[in-house]
Formats: sequence, structure tokens, C-alpha cells
Amino acid sequence: MEIFKEFRLESAHRLPNVPPGHKCARMHGHSFRVEVHVRGEIDPQLGWVRDFADLKAAFQPLHDQLDHNCLNEVPGLENPTSENLALWIWERLLPSLSGLTRIVIRETCTSGCVYSGDASGATP
Repeated sequence: MEIFKEFRLESAHRLPNVPPGHKCARMHGHSFRVEVHVRGEIDPQLGWVRDFADLKAAFQPLHDQLDHNCLNEVPGLENPTSENLALWIWERLLPSLSGLTRIVIRETCTSGCVYSGDASGATP
């Protein structure tokens, strides 16, 4: 069984490595939606995979670093694409959140990425 919790981030960024004249080279903001997914067995006593409060507690320090901040100023996010943001979050949650299966980033209503811990993504 897999569960998830969604978080919201209001953050600014610019992408320093895009071609000259690209609109994302300019500072701009997003209302990011971040989903943290975990997989596990349903506890027969509690009836759940994990308490959603555990996901919230694990993500809170990251939320504090990212929300209402410029992502380019966060160590490790100097090139804060959605893909790099997903990897950054994954690397910080993995040690403390057993069963982590994927991070979903939505930077707009129609655009985003999914990272599920496979080796195909480059490190940020």
C-alpha cells in the first residue's frame, strides 16, 4: 500500500544554466506542490501504513528552508529545476523516512516531475 502527503511551497528561483534570453533565467516564483509518497504494509492494529503526521514532521525542516525563500540561495539548489528540487528533497528525507518511494513536484498546474529513487537522475 502506498500513501502520500502533499505540501505547498511559495518560492522564488531563477535557472542560471538556461540559454540566453530564456524566460526562466529571470527571477520568478512558483506555488510548488510537493507530494511525499511512502509504501508499507498496513498495520493490523492501527489500520494504516504510516501516520500522516510522521510525513509532516519529516518534511517540516525542508519546508522551513524552502518556503518563502529564494531556492538559488539554498545550499545544493544553485540550479533549482524541479528535477533538482525533487532529488534534493529525496536525499534529505531518505535517511529518516522509511518506505519513501517517490517525490512529486508540481511547479505549475500542468508541469512537474516525479522522482522515485532510480539511478537515472543526476545529482543536484
